[in-house]
Amino acid sequence: MIYCGDCLEIMPTLPDKSIDMTITSPPYDNLRTYGGSLEWGEHIWKPVIAELFRLTRDGGVVVWVVGDATIKGSETGTSFRQALYFKEIGFNLHDTMIWVKDGGGAIGSQLCYVQNFEYMFVFSKGKPASINRIRDKANLSFGKDKSGVGRRTKEGFHKIEQRKLCGEFSVRNNWWYVPPEKGEHPAVFPLRLATDHILSWSSEGDTILDPFAGSGTTGVACVKTRREFILIEKDPKYVAMAERRIKQVQPPLPMTMDVGGSAKAS
Repeated sequence: MIYCGDCLEIMPTLPDKSIDMTITSPPYDNLRTYGGSLEWGEHIWKPVIAELFRLTRDGGVVVWVVGDATIKGSETGTSFRQALYFKEIGFNLHDTMIWVKDGGGAIGSQLCYVQNFEYMFVFSKGKPASINRIRDKANLSFGKDKSGVGRRTKEGFHKIEQRKLCGEFSVRNNWWYVPPEKGEHPAVFPLRLATDHILSWSSEGDTILDPFAGSGTTGVACVKTRREFILIEKDPKYVAMAERRIKQVQPPLPMTMDVGGSAKAS
């Protein structure tokens, strides 16, 4: 389902505890205003986070991908304020992850190093119901014996009879190298990033929310991973873009809902 409208108007119409997982990248610190149609600040992100807490099921997860602007030589630190507010209203900070934008970056200040990462805060409502850690980190010791020859206890030395070999892959680190993508949208959310988080923190059939859906990458990832999705996007131009992208992977497209609740066929 794709909603065209303001997330602060649409989210209150959704039922309590109806969302298994949220993944989104908000237009933080007014770095992306999309032609002046959007604004960002505490008066926006606080009620959005409060709604996410209401909507998230027990065991659900919110992945909040965000960074900070540099203003007059100082980073705003807004990302940390948001993370603390998530905790203040009842979320657990399950993991602080880093998205390394391999191959690109922006110069926030001539006095600093090139900025090429964003935070990926993973919040949970209690213990996450789904944890599917991706194993794709190649082991240099693949196939080698990692069991040792035995262990020593109070009773003496015990020889290990069953050997344990090192596997080919281990769980990846919590900083992910994912190159940024280019497209018609000014800040395309990489499909690989969305897909890997959805696989990590949800299960097939779960309902995934993106309240700042942009060009619909979260919806595309959900279709590919057999999840249901709810996308909210304010700009009709990007709603149309999301519809077009999702049509390429799933016909027919769910109906688009306007703020007033009327439906129109895509």
